[in-house]
Amino acid sequence: MNKNSDPAGYGVVLVTTSSQQEAEAIAKALVEGQMAAGVTLMPVHSIYTWQGKIHQEQEWQLIIKTELSQFALLENKIRELHSYEVPEIIALPIKQGSQSYLQWISENLSKH
Repeated sequence: MNKNSDPAGYGVVLVTTSSQQEAEAIAKALVEGQMAAGVTLMPVHSIYTWQGKIHQEQEWQLIIKTELSQFALLENKIRELHSYEVPEIIALPIKQGSQSYLQWISENLSKH
């Protein structure tokens, strides 16, 4: 495993999309491009403020498993494919994780 088995270099990136199709397209592009080892997709109900108004929408949440060193590449690809003017693209570090799972993440990423 890279990073001397330190989970600090690993993270999950959260992204919401307007549809299942958009979520699947982004997820496939990230996995096929080896920027993410895997992506979990879930339907969610979001309440948020946009342009001074409160909105309630059905959205799709992507939970992207990756190394944080991949964030810039991930962000660029997501922005290229995403329909939102300001998409949610936030990274959360993994504080602890099973060594075998972290190894799986590393093995499935391209070292750009």
